[in-house]
Amino acid sequence: MLTETGQLLRIFIGESDKHEGKPLYEWLIRTAKQNGLAGATVIRAMQGFGAHSQIHTAKILDISTDLPIIIEIVDGPEKIESFLSQVEPIIQGGIATLEEIQICFYKPRT
Repeated sequence: MLTETGQLLRIFIGESDKHEGKPLYEWLIRTAKQNGLAGATVIRAMQGFGAHSQIHTAKILDISTDLPIIIEIVDGPEKIESFLSQVEPIIQGGIATLEEIQICFYKPRT
């Protein structure tokens, strides 16, 4: 059960990032589910750049095989903090942000 306030964790990585030979974003989602977090979503971005300032794009002439990936995870502060401490050592490159949120509703599809 979630309270009215929670946290939104955003993890920005590259599509080609791997962990144990599989896409890192898949491992992050699986790990979030195994840890009982309320919800997680993977978003594939069309364009972006990070610490190396190299632009990755989905434009047809500049097609990138390493598009930006954003993983958004929502839950209470304790679960988010525990999850973050577990995954941070695995993520080799990227950035994570955390913000306080108001949860309007959280219900399964009927």
